[in-house]
Amino acid sequence: VMVFQWGWGQSLIGLEETVPIVSFVPMFMFAVLFGLSMDYEVFLLSRVKEEYLVSGDNSQSVISGISNTARVITSAALIMISVFLGFVANPDPIMKMMGLGLATAIFVDATIVRVVLVPASMKLMGDANWWFPKRLAWLPRLDIEGEERLPARELDSASQSAD
Repeated sequence: VMVFQWGWGQSLIGLEETVPIVSFVPMFMFAVLFGLSMDYEVFLLSRVKEEYLVSGDNSQSVISGISNTARVITSAALIMISVFLGFVANPDPIMKMMGLGLATAIFVDATIVRVVLVPASMKLMGDANWWFPKRLAWLPRLDIEGEERLPARELDSASQSAD
């Protein structure tokens, strides 16, 4: 809105006049951003959960999980931001809207949400992060890595022997 309707920095992206936001662009952007943010969240939370299963310490698992996934999430975000900013070079204002909007949203998601909000909320919630309602106990517990039932010492020795 600030760029396309109010005209802030429109010359930087090659617009000569203000244009209205096309009605389908916000819905399209929401769908794409939801998918990308869930992808980043799965990277992050799966690693935090793995650390929690080994240590049982929520604070340490959040710290370790975030530090271990930071490079992957940052790299993926930088790639997507670069791709979406490439859309701004297109002369079509709709493509400019999608490119600038998606790049900005991915930047906010990868920095503010993943670096500040998720760790802070997980720290505040403590062990409640891993609470599972009893009425859903009938759902299968999927363990992709096959390590859920191993005690922590077996996991440590298995990972050291793999190195």
